[in-house]
Order: sequence, then structure tokens, then C-alpha cells
Amino acid sequence: MTSGLDIAPKASWSGVKIEHALTAEAALSFAQQDDMRVDALVEEGATVAQGAPILKLRRHPEMVITAPVGGRVGHLELGPGHRLSRVAIFHEEDAGRHRHDSALSASSPQDIRQALLGSGLWRQLRSRPYGRIPRTDETPAAIFVMALDTRPYAPDPRQAIAGSETAFERGLHALRQLASEKLVLCQDRGPVMAEPSESLDITVIRSKPLHPWGLAGFQIHEHLPASPTRAVWDIAAEDVAAIGELLETGYLRETRLVGVAGSGLREPRLVRCQPWADLRGLSRGHLKPGQHSILSGSPLEGRPSRWLHERDRQVSVLDPAESPHRGHWFLSALRRASRPLPLIPCASVDQALGGAFPALSLLRAISAGDREGAVRLGALSLLDEDLSLADYVTCAEPRLSDLLHAMLRDIAAEEAA
Repeated sequence: MTSGLDIAPKASWSGVKIEHALTAEAALSFAQQDDMRVDALVEEGATVAQGAPILKLRRHPEMVITAPVGGRVGHLELGPGHRLSRVAIFHEEDAGRHRHDSALSASSPQDIRQALLGSGLWRQLRSRPYGRIPRTDETPAAIFVMALDTRPYAPDPRQAIAGSETAFERGLHALRQLASEKLVLCQDRGPVMAEPSESLDITVIRSKPLHPWGLAGFQIHEHLPASPTRAVWDIAAEDVAAIGELLETGYLRETRLVGVAGSGLREPRLVRCQPWADLRGLSRGHLKPGQHSILSGSPLEGRPSRWLHERDRQVSVLDPAESPHRGHWFLSALRRASRPLPLIPCASVDQALGGAFPALSLLRAISAGDREGAVRLGALSLLDEDLSLADYVTCAEPRLSDLLHAMLRDIAAEEAA
């Protein structure tokens, strides 16, 4: 029996109209640890169309990164070893859109794979274990399509694909050709978003809107756990619609639906904006007086950023001093203790892992660096984002999500050795 917490402020979107807002600047920004080694396909000052290839990966030149918006390349920063630091594009209305003609004839699995690689949409897929972008020759056992998102301030995936239902179904058909065993659609308990049929072999899983069940890791662990010998991919529903549109028209979807909310805003916003949008541009004119912290992502796992990260669909604008645990006498006493904060058995810890795991056993294995125990208990289906709610309810220091990230990195390095 699954459990979880109803933490998403769904009522905050009631009556909120969807706006269309392309920010004046968009920038692809990567940290040093991302090790994005690329070759530039454009130069600073060049005008690029939306969706045009602007970078290709050095290790996998068939995989490209495309322009999130049409405009002028203002900054192109490559560090030592061609490591990408930042590419900034200033939006220009008349820059146009790039058409990927090869996508129009994609019918076989290999054609679909090449269309996704050549359009940049391959990067929206994520492979477990380890949370990497899939290898170009990788075949997953299953692909989980997430039409359910239970994080705070998450926009409704149904709204995100509204009007693009035909493209969504076309994208599902394409993805089914890439999976060796099954295609799984995870959605809420509303009307079924894609019916299984003779032409579409799909498994539909309907879940309550309880966090963390809107995260792919928990659905994968419950229904088809990932392992080093069985890769499982996940992808957001709106990106599936983008695949369908690419295969039909040759054009990349121009925007994504993003929820902008938090204590630092006068009112929440639902915005269709370009990928890698300027977060200051999305919040400008809607801020309350005073200082604010702007996160790409939800308050649970979001990161301070100037730009909307690659997979994020939430922007959190918070009071920098805001802390849900501030002033609690018990936590204050624990922080002053000579030993690290303990993991204390309670119902909220079990709910933070959705009732899908032996919560304390898994978290203690991760805290202790017990790789064998963590793997045995299901850690290979999870990523650091999947433990953000556990971080919230335990106040663990160091963060459990950081410990899991380091553990998965070490396991992956050993597998590759």
C-alpha cells in the first residue's frame, strides 16, 4: 500500500491563467562537474534560428544541443578541454525556426533514435541506474512517461499537453519502438490519457497525487526496478508531445509550461516560456518588496540559479531567510549536539519514501556508505531528487540526496572500470 504526503499546493493554480512569455535572454549553463565537452557549431555574434544545432558533444558527435530560442549568440564560453561553461542567446523575433527534415521520415527505431539525437530531444531522456543521459546505443527495458508531478508548485502535466494530445500519442508510439519490454504511462486518477490498443502497447499506472509518487524513481522501483544490466528510462509527458510534434512537423516545441510561485511573489504564475529561460525575467514585476532567493526547481530540490535548468518546470521565489524548521526547539537541540543528527523512526520518514522502501534501513545504508545494502534495498532506481522529501522531513546533515548522488557516482565508476 503506497503512502506519501499531499504537499503540492494545487489550489494555488486555481483560476491562474497561462501566460506566454519568452524572456529577452536564454542561456545554457553547466557546472564544472557536468564535464560538458563540446564543439561549437556557431560563433559569437551569429544569428541562430530556434531549434538549430549550436553545439555537438565531443564524445558523441551525433548528439547535439539546439538553440532554445531564436536570436543572436551573445556569449559562448568554452573552458579548457572544450568544457562548456555558458552559451547565451539574446532573443530576436525575426530569427525564425529551424526545421529538422530528417525527423519527417523517421519511422524505424533507428530513424527515431537519429531524429532525437539530431534535434537535441535525446537529452530529455534519462537513464537509470545513475541518472545519465542514455548512451546513443542503449536499449532500455522500459520507458516511463511521467504525466504526474507531485512536487510543490508543479504545473499539471495535463495542462502542459492540452491541445497537443495527438502529438503526445504520436510521441508514445515512437518511444514504444525504443523499449525492449514495455512503455509505461504514469498519470493521476483522472481520465486515461492514452488507451492501450493494437497499435499502442502501453501500460497505464494511475496514482494518487501524493508526493513522492510523482517522481519517476518511485514508479520505476515499484513496477520495474533498474539495474546495471537493465536500463530504465524516464521522460516528462510534455517532452513526449515535443517528440510527436518533431516527427510530424520537423520543428521543435518552442515553449514549456512552467509554474512560478513562492512566498516572494505577489501571486503565482503559469508561464509558457522557452527552455533555459531567464528566471529574473520570469519573476520581474511580480516580486514582493525585499530580497529573494530564486530557485530553478521546487523548494525541496531546487537550486539557486539565473537560468531555468534543462528538465525543470518549476521556479521557486522564496524569502532567503525562510526555513520550515526554523525555531523548533528539538531540531535546535540536535544541531547543538556533539554527534551528527540521528535518523529517528517516525511516520513522516516512511511517508517521505512513499511506503515503497524499508525507509530507515535504506536511509541508514546511504548515510553509512553501505553500497551493498543500499543496492539490495533499491537505491539503483533512485536519484538524488527522489530523496529531497526525506531531506526535508529528517533535516539530515549532510543531505541524504547528496550522499546518494556520491554513492551512485562511485558505483557507476566501479561498473565502468
